[in-house]
Amino acid sequence: MRPYFRPVRRRERLRSLGNVTGRNRTADAALAAGGAVLLAATAVPLAASWGGLYWLPGLLAGAAVVGTALLRRRAPFATAVAGLLGGVLAVAAARTGGFPVEPQPALALGLAVLTGGAVRRLDPPRAAVLAGAALLVLAAGPLLSARATSGGATAVAVADVLAWVAGAGGGLWLRLIAVRRQELASAVRREERLVLARELHDVVAHHVTGIVVQAQAARVVARRRPERLEESIRGIEEAGSEALTAMRRIVGLLRDTADAAPASGATERLDELVRRFEAGEARAVRLELPAATTAWAPELTSTVYRIVQESLTNVARHAERAGTVSVRVTESPADVTVAVTDDARAARPVKPGGFGLIGMRERVEALGGQLQAGPREPHGWAVVARLPR
Repeated sequence: MRPYFRPVRRRERLRSLGNVTGRNRTADAALAAGGAVLLAATAVPLAASWGGLYWLPGLLAGAAVVGTALLRRRAPFATAVAGLLGGVLAVAAARTGGFPVEPQPALALGLAVLTGGAVRRLDPPRAAVLAGAALLVLAAGPLLSARATSGGATAVAVADVLAWVAGAGGGLWLRLIAVRRQELASAVRREERLVLARELHDVVAHHVTGIVVQAQAARVVARRRPERLEESIRGIEEAGSEALTAMRRIVGLLRDTADAAPASGATERLDELVRRFEAGEARAVRLELPAATTAWAPELTSTVYRIVQESLTNVARHAERAGTVSVRVTESPADVTVAVTDDARAARPVKPGGFGLIGMRERVEALGGQLQAGPREPHGWAVVARLPR
C-alpha cells in the first residue's frame, strides 16, 4: 500500500478529457458510417423489388433517428424520446401507407444506440421506461406494420430485438463501469483523507507539544538560570520553524504539484528526533537501531518513524515522571519490530477522543502488522509494533 496518492495534475486531466473526446468522436463516426451502410443496403434492394419511391420513407426515418442518436450525449432523455417518436411514426406510416416493414435496420440501430445512452446516463426509472418503450417499438413494430403480402416480418422483429439487446446491454455495462470507477474514486479519496488526518495529527501534535514543553521549560529557566533563557527561546523558534516546514510538506500533498516533498520521515532521522526530545524533556533516551535499513520500503520506514514520533509525544504528555525512555528498532528476515517503553510509575491516563493510538494502529494494520500498547511490568508503558518486511 502506498502511503500517499499523488493528486491528478491539470495536464493529466486535460489528457484524459482529450482521450474521452477522441473515443466519443470515433464512436459517432462508426455510428454514422454504420447507419449509412444500412440505409444504402436497405434502400437499394427495396427500390429494385418494390419500385417507385417506396424506399424513401424508410430511408428518411432511419436517417432522422441515426442523426438524433448522434446528439444523445447532449440530451439523453430528449433524444431518446425523439427517437421513439420517429420509430412510432415510421411504423404508423408503413401501416397506413403500405410501405415496407418498419423499423428498418438503420432505424433499429439508431433506436438501440439511443436506448443504450438512456440506460447509461439517465436515472433508473426514466431509463427503464424508455428502454421498455423502445423494446415494444422494435418487437411489435414489424408485426404491426407488415401487410398481408409482406414477408419476413418476424425475422425483422427478431433482428430489431437483438439490436435492442445489444444497445441496452452495452449501456448497462458502461453504467456499471462508471459506478465502479466512482466507487474506486471514493475509496481513494477516503484513503487520502485518512492519510492526511494521520499526518496532520502526527506532525502537528508532535511539534506543538515540543513548543509547549520548551515554553514551559523557558519559564523555569527564566526564574532559575536567566542566562540560558535565550537558548530556550532559540529552541522554541527552531521547533516553530520545523512545524511550519512540516505543515508546508503536508499542504504540498493537497496542491496540484508532482514534486511535493513527502511529509514522512525515515529511520535515519530517528537520531535527530530523539535529540530534540532529550533537549526538550531533559531526560535520557536509549536508542537502538539496526545496522542498515536500505532494503526497507518507503512506507515501512515512514511507519517506523511515525510510531516512534507519536510514542515520544505521548511520553511527553502523559509520562512526566518517566526517567528513562527506550526506543528499540530491530529487524529479522520476516519483519521489523519497533518498541518504545518508559519507566513512569504513575498510571497513564486514557483520554477519550484521542487519535494517536488510532493513527498508529491504522498505519500498522495497513501494512499487515500488529500493534500492542499498554502498561508493562513492573511499571511504565510500552508500545510494540511488528511490521512485515
